[in-house]
This record gives sequence, C-alpha cells and structure tokens, in this order.
Amino acid sequence: MSTHAFPKAARLTKTDEFSSVFALRPRRRTTHFVLYVRANGLAQARLGIVVGKKFAPRAAERNLVKRMVRELFRGRQAQFAGRDILLRLQAKFPRAEYSSRLAIRKACHAELSGLLDVAAKPLPAAPAAPPAASPDVPATPAAPA
Repeated sequence: MSTHAFPKAARLTKTDEFSSVFALRPRRRTTHFVLYVRANGLAQARLGIVVGKKFAPRAAERNLVKRMVRELFRGRQAQFAGRDILLRLQAKFPRAEYSSRLAIRKACHAELSGLLDVAAKPLPAAPAAPPAASPDVPATPAAPA
C-alpha cells in the first residue's frame, strides 16, 4: 500500500469517535476552520472532516474542502501518528471575496497547512487523575454495636 493511501482505518467514521474528539476544547481556530486533536492510543492517525451545508451550501465547495484536507493529511500522515484529528468548517467563504474556486483553494490551502502544522506539534500532557481513596480507610464511619 502506498504511503499516501487513505484507508478506512485512517478515518473517523462513527458518531462516538467524532463525539469524543468534539468533547475537547478546540486546539486552534482560523478564519474558516476549527481544529480538534486528541491522542487515540493507536499507531495510526485518523482524520475526521465536518463541512456542513450551512457554511458551504454548494456540494462542489464542500467536496473541494474535503479533498484538500484529505490531500494535505495523506502527505503528512506519519507526523500525526497516534492522534485523532478533526477539522470543522466554521465560516462561509463569502462570494464577494472568493468568487472563484482558485481563490477558495488558495485560502483553504493556507489555513489548512497552518492547522496541520499545529496538529503535528506534541500534545499537551493529560491532566493527572485525582488520588483514589485508600482501601484501608472506610468510606463511612462504622456504627457502634
């Protein structure tokens, strides 16, 4: 298999997988996108893309954004090992500013490249779990007999 392949194992596909990543605080925001990153405990990186009709009403725009994200992810997949990466479109590309597909493509490429640079950086350490109660100490005081 090519190093640029995008198999099903490299995708977030289930609602629970998306929800677990969405539950985190966004790692970075740009004008049009939001990036979420989470350690997944696997050897392979997984990618999820959310492009809603609200922000890209035309199917051609939605597909363009998704193709660009997948293309950039495929080329740098080794840098993201052990992470779930979720990119969500959060704002429209106004027709006045982005009248052509080329203009949208350039803006997307610049923003997505920057976001994937952030996703490749080391993840912050997970917060330490609170100390567990000692098994020797009873949880409730014993009643006198």
